[in-house]
Amino acid sequence: MTGGPDLVTPALFLSLGLFAIGAVGVFLRRNVITVFMCIELMLNAVNLAFIAFSRARATLDGQVLVFFVLTVAAAEAAVGLAIIIAAHRHKDTLDVDSFNLMKW
Repeated sequence: MTGGPDLVTPALFLSLGLFAIGAVGVFLRRNVITVFMCIELMLNAVNLAFIAFSRARATLDGQVLVFFVLTVAAAEAAVGLAIIIAAHRHKDTLDVDSFNLMKW
């Protein structure tokens, strides 16, 4: 069973909503962990759009792309959390504004 164009619109609206929530969270929150979760939410919103288009076209291209995005997101989560833990040990806070480790 393949999804037609009638299933793409609700999935895209859901994807748009999830992406908007993630983008607002990235811009408004000051906690590094919350910002990190919002970025992950945005990645999953894009994955949902890929799956919706893949099902509408009855191909596996979008699903293969989602597999690669999830692989990169897992690696990004591991490296990102390691950086967050290292920065937290250095500054003893999770506030985004207090991290200026790249400045000389």
